[in-house]
Amino acid sequence: ETKGVFFMGELYNFLKDAGVWFLATDEDGQPHVRPIGTELIYNDKLYFQTGLKKKMAQQLLKNPKIEITAVKGDRWVRVQAEAVHDPDEDVQGAMLDAFPELKEMYAVGDGNTACFYLKNAIATFCSFTESPYTVKF
Repeated sequence: ETKGVFFMGELYNFLKDAGVWFLATDEDGQPHVRPIGTELIYNDKLYFQTGLKKKMAQQLLKNPKIEITAVKGDRWVRVQAEAVHDPDEDVQGAMLDAFPELKEMYAVGDGNTACFYLKNAIATFCSFTESPYTVKF
């Protein structure tokens, strides 16, 4: 358990330091990639946020399999995971507190604020100068 949290923290720090990272969803076999800038560890889970009314959320609810990539300097990470919707309003509040600029568009319990956490994640960290390594949580 602690090992998974450690690896999750490593991915969290990488995504946070990258600033913007990219998440790919699927809609009827067509990949859709978009920039994301929210990441939060809450109750030992790594979350991101979107609007429940957005196509991305609808795609995730239909097919939770995702890929994420982020670049920081000469390193990058590729992540395969499942995105699990968590309707817990405490998670929504923690996300909005971590990213107060979202409060202009979202509110706890508004029926639109959607927080998803990563499940069965496999993250591969790469660079041009070092051997890749993989972590799972």
